[in-house]
Amino acid sequence: MRHTLFLLSCLLCASLPLTAEETDYLTFATEDEKNSTEIFSRASPSVVYVTNTALRRSLFSLNVQEIPRGSGTGFVWNDSGLIVTNFHVISGAHRLIVTLGDQREFNAQVVGVAPEKDLAVLRIENPPEDLKSLPLGDSSELSVGRKVLAIGNPFGLDTTLTTGVVSALGREIQAPSGRTIRGVIQTDAAINPGNSGGPLLNSLGQLVGVNTAIYSPSGASAGIGFAIPVNIIKDVIPQLISYGKVLHPIIGVELASDRWIRRYGIEGVPIVHVYPGLPAAKAGLQGARQIGSREIELGDVITHIEDKEVRSSDDYLSILENYEPGDKVTIKTLRKDETLNFEVELTESQ
Repeated sequence: MRHTLFLLSCLLCASLPLTAEETDYLTFATEDEKNSTEIFSRASPSVVYVTNTALRRSLFSLNVQEIPRGSGTGFVWNDSGLIVTNFHVISGAHRLIVTLGDQREFNAQVVGVAPEKDLAVLRIENPPEDLKSLPLGDSSELSVGRKVLAIGNPFGLDTTLTTGVVSALGREIQAPSGRTIRGVIQTDAAINPGNSGGPLLNSLGQLVGVNTAIYSPSGASAGIGFAIPVNIIKDVIPQLISYGKVLHPIIGVELASDRWIRRYGIEGVPIVHVYPGLPAAKAGLQGARQIGSREIELGDVITHIEDKEVRSSDDYLSILENYEPGDKVTIKTLRKDETLNFEVELTESQ
């Protein structure tokens, strides 16, 4: 009897006309689902699985064996076989294998790395002719609440789609090199181990970020994931392809380590050495010098670059990244008890 009443109530509900709000909701849900399905269908062939293997000596036979070291995600940059992924996905690899969405496997070589941005470019050997790249978006157009989609290989489960929104913009995370990556996208689209290096897409199917990290006490997705904005990708990847690294503007100095700065409570970043013939030397900056057998006398301690405060070598490098070789910057230093200003023309790192 109870089951009969339940079925009757369901039939009665089904026969009732939908309200305008219910119709609008169903239309929205259907359109949103269609959008997600279409994006996944178009983008998934461009997403790859990256396997990192390392050499280890067996404890029993002492033979050297190749063992899996880690895995992650990447995506096709262009049809010549270039693949973009995270640096931490391929770090320490003896051999790299890229698996396409149709399960074809290719050996890959490292073209360039940027540990300070957690990015790397690979080139697969004998690339097929049907490689398809992702269209690039503009991360400056993102806003909190915008829909985003992540495609990756979490826990080795290939080509998985998760959806969410942009939770925040302008976040900061630490790169494998210890440098700070600024302007990072935060999203609640589920990102798990194995998603690293995969694309974050907008509702047009354009690349807006590269998934790189999560914040989670358990190591699994807790709804807080981070992606490197595509506008950083656009700047870094061409340099990795051309030079194998990112070319930073420099002034030609060696700085004291952050640990040393913290140990002695110095406000600013001391210059340890000034390289002859480079901009800092030409401008008159001075490094530290040794007095006697143990005592060291500080030279210039950099406190500001163009009115931006410098308290660590990370601050120093991050500020200079905003300029190009040939630009002139004003560097404020403290030399003993005297505040000095130097106009220095930046040059290109080699």
